Amino acid sequence: MRGWMKDRAENAGPVVEARGLDLVFQTADGPVQALKDVNLTIDKGDFVSFIGPSGCGKTTFLRCIAALEHPTGGSLTVNGMTPDEARRKRAYGYVFQAAGLYPWRTIAGNIRLPLEIMGFARDEQDRRVKDVLQLVDLEGFGGKFPWQLSGGMQQRASIARALAFDADILLMDEPFGALDEIVRDRLNEELLKLWARTGKTIGFVTHSIPEAVYLSTKIVVMSPRPGRITDVIESSLPKERPLDIRDSRAFIEIAHRVREGLRAGHGDEM
Repeated sequence: MRGWMKDRAENAGPVVEARGLDLVFQTADGPVQALKDVNLTIDKGDFVSFIGPSGCGKTTFLRCIAALEHPTGGSLTVNGMTPDEARRKRAYGYVFQAAGLYPWRTIAGNIRLPLEIMGFARDEQDRRVKDVLQLVDLEGFGGKFPWQLSGGMQQRASIARALAFDADILLMDEPFGALDEIVRDRLNEELLKLWARTGKTIGFVTHSIPEAVYLSTKIVVMSPRPGRITDVIESSLPKERPLDIRDSRAFIEIAHRVREGLRAGHGDEM
């Protein structure tokens, strides 16, 4: 593994721990409870997918981890710190639904941007940009501009940017949702390989049951109004997962449990 990447055994405790977490938004129409009594532990090296209907709080919970939203009740720690402290220590990289690349910067320039802001020396920037381009299979594309790349390649560049400063945690908010199924399948395969190579802890938001089951070591099923966890499913699938594992009995059984959890969550709101 590359010399600038940290030793993944350095933190033995939970990476993310939520206990009784609540979040209430104050709006012009009155308070809206986005999250209610959320209890969850994410351990080092977990790949955790959050799935549920729109408005169930999946992205809101991810944003709480990233200190982009602030809970109004309960507790939340990231690497044993408050989310604000973890943000200041660059504990996570965040990949949004859209790649969010600056069109006037090359792909290498986009990846370099957080390193420039953080004050890395130029030679170290160059080394890290080269390494992460190789990690996401974009060698030779550093000099291209975003508009010269496909949507899938742009999302890989966005992932590379989030990896460049070697945060322990990678937070991904439905990064493949706008892509066609063929490209999405390929990126799912590549993301699993990337996860295996880097040992990152990944939090991943999706609306796709097959995607959640294929990628995850743990699947968190959430219900709407307000966002609660209805089930946490520990995957029994092996770490090595070819795409055709989706035809296996184990895969189908996990997908069925996810589907039942989503139905139960809808039933609770009636």
